[in-house]
Amino acid sequence: MQIRPDLVALMDLTKDLAEYRTKPNASVAKTKVPALLPQPVAPRDLISIHDLEPAEILQLFDLTAVLKRKPASFRGLLAGKQMVMFFEKPSLRTRLTFEAGMDSLGGSTFFVDQTASRLNARESLYDIAHNLERWIDIIVLRTFSHAVVEEMATYSSVPVINALSELEHPCQALADFFTLQEHYGDLKRIHFAYVGDGNNMAHSLLLAGASVGAKVSIATPERYPLSPVILTMAKAIAEETKATLRILNDPRKAVAGADAVYTDAWASMGHEAEAEERAAIFAPFQVNAALMQLAKPNALFMHCLPAHRGQEVTDQVIDSVNSVVFDQAENRLHIQKAILVWLLGSSLSRPQIGLNARSAHA
Repeated sequence: MQIRPDLVALMDLTKDLAEYRTKPNASVAKTKVPALLPQPVAPRDLISIHDLEPAEILQLFDLTAVLKRKPASFRGLLAGKQMVMFFEKPSLRTRLTFEAGMDSLGGSTFFVDQTASRLNARESLYDIAHNLERWIDIIVLRTFSHAVVEEMATYSSVPVINALSELEHPCQALADFFTLQEHYGDLKRIHFAYVGDGNNMAHSLLLAGASVGAKVSIATPERYPLSPVILTMAKAIAEETKATLRILNDPRKAVAGADAVYTDAWASMGHEAEAEERAAIFAPFQVNAALMQLAKPNALFMHCLPAHRGQEVTDQVIDSVNSVVFDQAENRLHIQKAILVWLLGSSLSRPQIGLNARSAHA
C-alpha cells in the first residue's frame, strides 16, 4: 500500500522532537524519539483521561509538538473527513479550536447548537448515533450529563470526543499538561497544585497528573470534594506511574512549593444559581499574590478560562508575567489536532493510528 506523502512527512518530522525534548530549561536527558504512530488498533473514543494509557499521553504530546511546530506540513492530512459538534453549553476556546484545527488539517466541521434543548430531548441517543455514523467521521460533544457522552460512544461506531461534561474536561487537561511540558520538560519532576471546586476540571487534571507521574496537590472546600470514583481511578494510575497525590482542604498547604498553581471558576456552568453561596465558601481559595508567594519563585499560574477576575483569581496574578493562561488556550488547538489525527488515523492510507481505550465503553 502506498503511503501518503503527508504521513511520510509526519514520520520524517520526528527528528524535530530532539530539540523540543532537550530545551535548555528542561532537565531531560536526550533519548531516542519514540514512534509517533502507535501499532494499528481500532480507533476508539476520548471520553476520559482514563481512556489513555500513561505512555499514550506522552506519545500524544510528541505528536502535538510536531503538529505545532510544522502546521503547514499537515494541511491535507484529514482531507475529506467530517466532524460534527453538538454543544449544550456555550463555548469560545473549545469550539473555535476544534473548528480551526479540523480546518487546518483539511477536514470539514458541522456545528449543532443545543443550548436551547438537550441533545436527546427530541430523539433517542441510540437513533441519533446510528444516523450520525452513516454521515460523519467523528463526533464531538459538550454536554451537561456525562452519561450522554458515554451513551453516544456506546451506540456510535465512529469516535466520540468529550469536549466537556459535568464529570470531565479531558481535552483541556491534556493541553494544560502539554503546556507544563513545554515549560518544564520532565513532568515527573514537577509539583502541580490545583485549588478550588472539585469539578470536572479538577477531575481531569488529577487523572492527567497521575498519568504523567507528577506530584499533584488538590485543595477543595469540604463541601465540594472530588468524585470518589475519579479519586480511586487516579490512585490506581499513580500506583503504576509513581505519581504522588495529595488531597487537601487547605489551599496554602496545596500550593506550598508548587511549580504551577491552577484554579477554575467557583461556580461552573450549570451552577450559576449557587454563585453567591459559593463565593463565601470559596473566598479562602482565591489565588492572589499572597497565595502565590507560597509556591516556588516564578511558579506558573494556570486557568482554563473564562476567568472571573476578582473572584477565583486577582488581576495581579492572572496578568502577571508568570501567567500562562493564553499559552494553555493556544495549546487547545494543537492538542485537539493531535487527538483528531489519532482517532481518525485508522481510515488514512497509512496503517491505523488509534488510542488503546481501557474504559468501560471500550
